[in-house]
Amino acid sequence: MMTLAQLQQILPNARSQAGVFISALNAAMLHYQITAPPRMAAFVAQIGHESGELRYVRELGGDRYLSKYDTGTLAARLGNTPEADGDGQKYRGRGLIQITGRRNYRVCSQALFGDDRLLFFPELLEQPQWAAESAAWFWKSNGLNELADKDQFTTITRRINGGVNGLEHRLQLWARARAVLCVSSS
Repeated sequence: MMTLAQLQQILPNARSQAGVFISALNAAMLHYQITAPPRMAAFVAQIGHESGELRYVRELGGDRYLSKYDTGTLAARLGNTPEADGDGQKYRGRGLIQITGRRNYRVCSQALFGDDRLLFFPELLEQPQWAAESAAWFWKSNGLNELADKDQFTTITRRINGGVNGLEHRLQLWARARAVLCVSSS
């Protein structure tokens, strides 16, 4: 279990949001076996970066920015319909690790609820419980616990981001998380 004080030390810009998320994060981490300090440190660092230190659970950007998810190659890869029908906006990134696209919402919904409710109520991923659960589910289902056990932080970043966007900030958060959670260097 992580304490509120630890979370605030790791993500100081979270401020009061740390209190909003601490119980949801602890429940989600327990549920998806993110319980060893190296796993917790990597997870909190990654969600810290992805969410702007718990300040954003919904991808920023207007219709023009989100249109990249609506039509074209990226939209198709995400399982969105080929028509310009608003799928890009509806299935924008949400949660502490931005679940993006119709296909990912469906898979996540089946895992969390056993049904397709996220396709009809995608905003559920903006609620602390489901923002944390979806992130922990994504983490576990993409083999990130095992990578965290081996300190494969850059590989974790690639699995989450598709590249290494924000790697320097992620590494800063990871170093802070490792110090706060007393993770020894290997």
